[in-house]
Amino acid sequence: MIDKTQYIYGVHAVIEAFDAGKDIDKILLSKTLNADTAQEIIDRARQLRVPVQRVPVQKIDRITRRNHQGVLALLAAVTYYRVEDLVPQLFDEGENPFVVVLDGVTDVRNFGAVARTCECAGVSAIVIPDRESVSVNADAVKTSAGALNYLPVCREHNLVNAVKLLRDSGFKIVGTSDKSQMPFTKGDYTGPVAIVLGSEDKGISPEIMKLCDTQVMIPEFGHINSLNVSVAGGIMIYEVVRQRINDNQEVK
Repeated sequence: MIDKTQYIYGVHAVIEAFDAGKDIDKILLSKTLNADTAQEIIDRARQLRVPVQRVPVQKIDRITRRNHQGVLALLAAVTYYRVEDLVPQLFDEGENPFVVVLDGVTDVRNFGAVARTCECAGVSAIVIPDRESVSVNADAVKTSAGALNYLPVCREHNLVNAVKLLRDSGFKIVGTSDKSQMPFTKGDYTGPVAIVLGSEDKGISPEIMKLCDTQVMIPEFGHINSLNVSVAGGIMIYEVVRQRINDNQEVK
């Protein structure tokens, strides 16, 4: 059950939330909602890059039985950033940026574990897509042991374009792949770097993999050959830390 402090319901209340600058994770709209009303909310959400889902009214009823009018906004537990805004800020502050991109990771426990490692390792930000991805809700913050209260999260409508922007900004894009012949320890992560982690079932999408400057593999010697994404992320993240320490870089 979603806590009532995590959502806003009703047409006018949701529009007021937009006007007030509330951080909204996503909007649920009943499929039976009046077309003009639905379009107004869809247009406002698109301006703010908030994803909208058309759902059966029963799905909203399961969250609240109050007079929701077919509209419910799930509130974000953190303030989302945009890659285009954050990257210049990182360079202006003199950082050697280190970003982790999550492509299709939907399990909140894995996401929270990755975020916890990122915060401990001084990662600059996590980048996620706004669809087919985990949301930064209260459960994610709890699973991250509070790390998401400190770690910037960029939520992007087009993850391909976000990765292109990182690459054009001077980041080396590194993808993990069991098809690669290069062990992860052979890559060079001492400069600005973005580590891409894919979902456990599908891995990194082909579109994102094409943008990777380097593809590396984590050796596996067991029978199942299936590392949990949070474990794979921890291995990659701390290899970056190890190399930067050996390169006499200050790790924040």
